[in-house]
Amino acid sequence: MATTAKTSPAAKTAVKKTPAKAKKTSEGMFAVIKTGGKQYRVAVGDIITIEKFKEERTKGDIVSFNEVLLTDDGATTNIGTPFLDGVIVSGEVTVIGRAPKVIVIKYKQKSRYMKKNGHRQPYIKVKITSIA
Repeated sequence: MATTAKTSPAAKTAVKKTPAKAKKTSEGMFAVIKTGGKQYRVAVGDIITIEKFKEERTKGDIVSFNEVLLTDDGATTNIGTPFLDGVIVSGEVTVIGRAPKVIVIKYKQKSRYMKKNGHRQPYIKVKITSIA
């Protein structure tokens, strides 16, 4: 014999979970840039970790990204073929560092062969300051 439990009206008004929304910026504008062989979706105020540049950079330097693939301001979307002309994303270098060490070991059994190498990948953290 099954019994049903009565619920009070207060129990029916449970808190509803809202789905996670994409992060919004104050301006609502974002861009897709290409650097270091990778593509990044950036908005003003974002901090991205990118590959090290060929040129020497120091903390506080201004970096500009000319290879902008797409911009969106909420109303219009501009798509480049492959890049947009006249659009530049600029940012400020905040951190120059190296990732944790990765150990690589090559080993072949019964032949007395073993190689051990370590590698630390350099990176730069850039805070996006403007999309123009």
